[in-house]
Amino acid sequence: MTVHMLLGFIIFMLLAMPVGYSLVISGWAALSVFGPVPSSMVVMKIFQPTQSFPLLAIPFFILSGSLMMSGKLGQKLVGLASMLVGKYHGGLGQVSVVGSTVFGGVSGSSVAEASALGSMLIPWQKKEGYPAAFSAAVTSSSSVIAGLMPPSIPLILFAVVSSTSIASLFIAAVIPALLLAAGMMMACYFIGKRRGFPRLTMHYTRAEKRSTFFSALPALMMPVFILVLLRAGIATPTEVSIIAVAYALMVSALIYRDLNGTRIMAALTSTVITTGVVMLIIAAANIIGYILTSGGIPQAIANWAVDYLQHPLLIILAINILLLFIGMFLDLPAAILLLGPTLVSIANAIGLDLVQLGIMMCVNLSIGLFTPPIGTTLFVSSAIAKEKIGSVVKELIPFYLVALIVLLLVSFVPALIIY
Repeated sequence: MTVHMLLGFIIFMLLAMPVGYSLVISGWAALSVFGPVPSSMVVMKIFQPTQSFPLLAIPFFILSGSLMMSGKLGQKLVGLASMLVGKYHGGLGQVSVVGSTVFGGVSGSSVAEASALGSMLIPWQKKEGYPAAFSAAVTSSSSVIAGLMPPSIPLILFAVVSSTSIASLFIAAVIPALLLAAGMMMACYFIGKRRGFPRLTMHYTRAEKRSTFFSALPALMMPVFILVLLRAGIATPTEVSIIAVAYALMVSALIYRDLNGTRIMAALTSTVITTGVVMLIIAAANIIGYILTSGGIPQAIANWAVDYLQHPLLIILAINILLLFIGMFLDLPAAILLLGPTLVSIANAIGLDLVQLGIMMCVNLSIGLFTPPIGTTLFVSSAIAKEKIGSVVKELIPFYLVALIVLLLVSFVPALIIY
């Protein structure tokens, strides 16, 4: 049954069928045709995982991000980032990184961030004399920081799959996200200095600096209050997501004063579409998980890894190589939901902390978002820049190096994330 399911999934993927549909059809066929499971049971397996209270956090966090990102907030954040780093070598590239880091604390979605920031920053960078391929490379790579900064949607999915605390994952992800940001800013600095990229020459008075900072402060505070509420145990992640929506509405209506019916409807529409895609994958992944678990596949793989690779460090290295390969062909949420149960079994077998595994998976699979042939943020940024994929990939080499260094630190220096 497992073999039939995997063959069906591969065939549908080769036919360019969306991941969610490929999972549902291949899983249903394997259970109904080749397994002794009635169709009613298949429907129950599809419906069951969507009735999870923690998963309610996903649509509310998406909605809060959509409300915040669609107004004046983006301009305020870009203004703050420009003031902070625009005067340095590679400054406009660093603006993208700083903007992505702050936006990540609002949106929680890498693809949404690449689209929102890219459409704002890439044309500006090209106008200022930056190569289009470099601008697309910075945007596509730095936008994956959103997959780590709270409220990260991938981390919520891993928490549901592994029964790990969402709050612990959010807190543990902050340092890796900041390491990615610092490394990418350094890459922009040295590339800009070596290639003589133009720098911003604007000078700000003290009054302008204060005004710029305080106008962006509401966005800067959002990830802070999320972490404070979770860390102090004041609210659950789902309750925090609802508070985040109220906060976004209040900021847009009372501070930026740009809230209207059109923006609310656009944010709701975007939320429904994104949530629908995620929930379809969650529902489909439950069928696949049931088939794999029924066949004892996760435990068999865990036993094989312990028996043949033996040393935990070798097993962690093998997990990373597998995830880097899978991330090139499978989208991040789907990869977490499909591989999560198996990797959790392996982690339990070798004594790997599940929080560390979750951060490791998110960092690793995020690299796939700006890696050919399926890299989502890579394609989004390249389309905005109107640049060929090959040219952008050449500019991405330093950013791949930064991401791999952070991945190694997360994998083999657990003190960075478990504290």
